[in-house]
Amino acid sequence: MKIGLVQYDPKWEDKTENKLKLNSLLKENIGDIDLLIFPEMTLTGFTMRSEVYSESMESENFKYFVGVAKEYECDVVAGIIEKNSGSHFNTLLHISREGILKNSYRKIHPFSYSNEDKHFTAGLEPVVTDINGLKTGLSICYDLRFPELYRFYGKEKTELIIVIANWPDTRIEHWRTLLKARAIENQCYVTGVNRVGDDPKLHYTGCSSVFDPMGKELVSIENKEKLITVKIDKNYVKEVRNKFPFLEDIKLV
Repeated sequence: MKIGLVQYDPKWEDKTENKLKLNSLLKENIGDIDLLIFPEMTLTGFTMRSEVYSESMESENFKYFVGVAKEYECDVVAGIIEKNSGSHFNTLLHISREGILKNSYRKIHPFSYSNEDKHFTAGLEPVVTDINGLKTGLSICYDLRFPELYRFYGKEKTELIIVIANWPDTRIEHWRTLLKARAIENQCYVTGVNRVGDDPKLHYTGCSSVFDPMGKELVSIENKEKLITVKIDKNYVKEVRNKFPFLEDIKLV
């Protein structure tokens, strides 16, 4: 399966401009692809103004990602600020190549260090979805620091784990190390998609990456606005798990 990691520099809180930027980036680089993955809060950046920028699953911006999936005939994973029953969630969408919302994941661990927990309601459950025949676990940014979530995905025998993020440069080595650790401990592919550029408070260097089930880094790009492509092989996950059946020995979790 060929994955596209969309690493870009969103204009702060400007959904219209960011859709134009993404359209330009995709038209120049898309090629033949099975899955496009965008960063956390794709069209706004990591804003805490959830009451201003939240939207329903019927919004024009949700429909934008539906249109991307249909136009490029690929599955899409993207981040929005979701409004539901008076609450606001930091949400990941999985949209099929037919433009159907297959699953959504609400961030379980709001980033309290930046007061995200005061502006967003925490999600309550992990989500496993099927992407092109791969059993896939979904997560967002700060979740990466909590291995319990990913151990659940390991026990579910997911073959791919996705992390979408706005992870700043001051802690980028944590990002790289934790992605690798999640791949090794769960013997699956782990894909992390981060942004680049600046928001009003922080600087981002990207380092969007893919690690294989043995922890080998297949790709990592720093400080570039770029559509990064990489191929992953479901059969390799099976091969590693058969050769090293470590997941069968999990205890006390």
